[in-house]
Amino acid sequence: MLVAQCWDDGIVSDIRLAEILRRYDAKATFNLNAGLHDTKRSNGWRYQDTWVERLARSELEPVYQGFTIANHSLTHPHLPALTLKEINKEVGVNRQILQDWFQQPVLGFVYPFGTYDHRVKQAVRTGGHLYARSVKAEEFSFPPADPMEFHPTCHFLAADFWGAYEKAKQSGIFYFWGHSYELLTEAMWDDFETKIRRINDDQDATWVDVPDLFNSTIN
Repeated sequence: MLVAQCWDDGIVSDIRLAEILRRYDAKATFNLNAGLHDTKRSNGWRYQDTWVERLARSELEPVYQGFTIANHSLTHPHLPALTLKEINKEVGVNRQILQDWFQQPVLGFVYPFGTYDHRVKQAVRTGGHLYARSVKAEEFSFPPADPMEFHPTCHFLAADFWGAYEKAKQSGIFYFWGHSYELLTEAMWDDFETKIRRINDDQDATWVDVPDLFNSTIN
């Protein structure tokens, strides 16, 4: 079974997350908003009792070195609420900036807040992306009927994570996602590392980058 994972928003706790993933040679895609990374850590918000901040611009390359980068829009708006010109800017400008920063093709897109409409899908499709991820959990056979509505198997904190994992062996692909700021306690971090270790030790599982699932490249 092929196992892919992706993480949203480019936040400070990704530093610890990336260290864990590297410990197990676990591939991952990080979905970033170039317009929200300043010269210092900023653009923060509160999640439960934890203050969350985005990484400083200078931290991005070292934190994400060796991982795949995907487009999460320039400033993380609800894209369907924008004009077509604004949508194209959010999609196209962010892709170009991320490709310049990381010197890798940016082939994936993740809808901010999971919201999209036909205009957004078309902008992402024509903007050079292989797929666009939603937040809707779904059992699926691959490839998806519409790559611009690529639904993950489950969230990494899903109560039925391991049940979905075993069931996904029938389709051959398990795809999970999340935000590292959702790891609120040491016990949660320990449980997450146990997940990664268990997948890594599974002889039937192989880590892949999300674009690899599509077996194609767009320059």
